[in-house]
Amino acid sequence: MARCEVCGNDYGMSFEVHAQGAVHVFDCFACAIHRMAPICEHCRVQIIGQGVEADGQWFCGAHCARAEKGQVGIVDKV
Repeated sequence: MARCEVCGNDYGMSFEVHAQGAVHVFDCFACAIHRMAPICEHCRVQIIGQGVEADGQWFCGAHCARAEKGQVGIVDKV
């Protein structure tokens, strides 16, 4: 068993996420999202999908990238 680094639950079905040279242990996806998901620089929502990167900053979508940075040419794909 391993202890979740977010909630501290010691759970037999915990899992590891390997990212950027670090290993993280979680007991559920909610805890993994809480710790790992980037935050939109404009609206402050956690980015669960692909998001948009502009000038080294992360945004939840093209609308927020345009609103925050004045980025042109960024469009959301639907």
